[in-house]
Amino acid sequence: MAKNEFNYEPEAKAILRGERISPRKVQIVLDLIRNQPVEKAIAALDLTPKAACPIVKKLLNSAIANADNNHSMNKDQLYVAACYVGPGPILKRIQPRAQGRAFRINKRTSNITIILKEREA
Repeated sequence: MAKNEFNYEPEAKAILRGERISPRKVQIVLDLIRNQPVEKAIAALDLTPKAACPIVKKLLNSAIANADNNHSMNKDQLYVAACYVGPGPILKRIQPRAQGRAFRINKRTSNITIILKEREA
């Protein structure tokens, strides 16, 4: 059977689980790079002063390496087809407050996924 008989479109994926940053902070950065060519996405991550940018850039480079090595995709034709973030496990901590009370601190974690595809030439 031919590859295109089932409309198979190759994609490269990279997943980062349990990163100690809030999903809200990561979502802002992912919105910048969605549907962008990888060169433009890397440039946007380099120039954006957000805490999630170095994390997302490292994950994007991993997805590019997966596309090149595992799927033999052309680096120049790659774009960010999908990227999303979900909540990971929450680290629950307690801060003492006045009169013997306790205040809950939720240290949130993120599961980040980036999917790359090749543009049609």
